[in-house]
Amino acid sequence: ADILRKEIEKIPGFERMQVIVTTPIKQMLMAGKGKIEVELTGSDLSELQKYAEKLEKEIRKIPGAIDVKSSFKKPRLEFHIDIDREKANLLGVNTAVLASTLRTYFYGYEASKFREAGDDFDVFLQLKERQRYSLADLGEIPVSAMSGKLVKLKTFAQVNMGLGPVEINRKNRERIISVGCDVYKRAMSDVKKDIEKVIKKLNIPRDIEVNFGGQIEEQKKAFSDLGLLLIIGIILVYMVMVGQFESLKTPFIIFFSLPFAFVGVIWALLLTGTHFSMVAFMAVIMLVGVVVNNAIVLVDYTNILRARGLSLLEAIKLAGHRRLRPVLMTSFTTIFSMLPLALGRGQGGEIWQAFGITAIGGLLLSSLITLVLVPIIYSILHKESK
Repeated sequence: ADILRKEIEKIPGFERMQVIVTTPIKQMLMAGKGKIEVELTGSDLSELQKYAEKLEKEIRKIPGAIDVKSSFKKPRLEFHIDIDREKANLLGVNTAVLASTLRTYFYGYEASKFREAGDDFDVFLQLKERQRYSLADLGEIPVSAMSGKLVKLKTFAQVNMGLGPVEINRKNRERIISVGCDVYKRAMSDVKKDIEKVIKKLNIPRDIEVNFGGQIEEQKKAFSDLGLLLIIGIILVYMVMVGQFESLKTPFIIFFSLPFAFVGVIWALLLTGTHFSMVAFMAVIMLVGVVVNNAIVLVDYTNILRARGLSLLEAIKLAGHRRLRPVLMTSFTTIFSMLPLALGRGQGGEIWQAFGITAIGGLLLSSLITLVLVPIIYSILHKESK
């Protein structure tokens, strides 16, 4: 996509360009919005346009911000008809009738339908193309008065050409202009911080409200939901282990391997230069269920050996010796299965790369901690029952 973007920029004549790298479903849900959207809301459209243009210009200078665009389209030429209300009233011209007449002349009116061979065709009446684009001819357009007489438009109105907006977007009944961009080779959060600095420098008036939207806003909401899911997942895993071991102490020992899985995730992301994203967060939630498996294997076998009459120290040593291979097998099978994701090869592989890197980093460190720290914690908490 970056190569394509650079090649297209060499072609003259383009006013706006956007390279969309996403799934069709995501594109449909986000309605074509960029990763970062700055929404300027206010009542004065000219002021919104003024600061939107300044903001767009400054965002283009920020490293990592690509495909910068504004929702405000360039004004187009329009015919402006200024009605003299007093003359119109004296002549008996109704503004609603005038609007309907002008629409019929320029857009057209469906007068009838023509049917041929079972197909229906609309018959539209409108002015000829030459008459629709001539200021002189516009003034000669006849308009019906309330008395039934035809009155020329130029007798009670002036026709001028001017510029007008193509469309006016609104949000919560307020006029809004969005300035958005995508992000490449930088974290969205870093680019957002730079945009916030730019907004402060612009000294935007208080009557213009500035908010962030786009994918970064959706990511913020998703992180909040995923954080709640992480907490629920930890509680549910703990409850399942309490029911399995019929003890509150044993699951607590097993959970000592969980914080170090998060440390492993941080190290893996830092070493590979990968940004923490929703995909990485999903991998963290998955680790809650996977990481405890190794500790369960070790602690459960230690409990079995103690039930057979072995002392605390002997049971810990023998369990570590006999469960070393199963723990390593469980960890390495999962780690190797995540390697294709972590390498990010193939079409769309970079999207799921963070998932593989997060899973591998968390499993590597937690496996080592399971073999070293969990036995130590087990011995400390069971000293009184030697």
